[in-house]
Amino acid sequence: MASRAWFLVLILPLFVAGGAAAQKEQRQTLTEAQIEKIREAGIDPNERIRLYTQFLDERADTIKGLTNRGKSAARAKRLDDELQDFVALTDEMGSNLDQYSERKADMRIALKKLNDLTPKWQSILRALPGEPGFDEARKEALEAWDDLADQAKRLLSEQTEYFALHKEEKGQERTEPK
Repeated sequence: MASRAWFLVLILPLFVAGGAAAQKEQRQTLTEAQIEKIREAGIDPNERIRLYTQFLDERADTIKGLTNRGKSAARAKRLDDELQDFVALTDEMGSNLDQYSERKADMRIALKKLNDLTPKWQSILRALPGEPGFDEARKEALEAWDDLADQAKRLLSEQTEYFALHKEEKGQERTEPK
């Protein structure tokens, strides 16, 4: 019985330390202030998409700024983190677009801005040379962004057609059940 107690005393701290390390490594994609802005936007599709577009643009600018710095392990780690955050924000934006498009929410204003930034972001991601420290994250970011760019372009086209036919629903946040 005493040997079990000693075993638990020796092993339990290893599990606790391992769990704490795993929690410490988990990155927060958005700051608390950014999360609060998203919450305040509520269900307003154009405002939420505008905010995600802004946050993605800030990430893209950071990635661009890191591109020309001298190669180092710290730079590679930072680029990897920024690219992973870019992918997470891209996925979150895609989820929001899916949700709002199902509701037939009028997102054309925000989609136009998003589509306008597409070439900028694609050129930043494509100009980033592949390096072992962040190459996987770079590939994921390119793939995620290409998917989102296609989705945004398609949605803008669909919405332009839809709201041309349904003028009475222009500017709505969501359709009401009939």
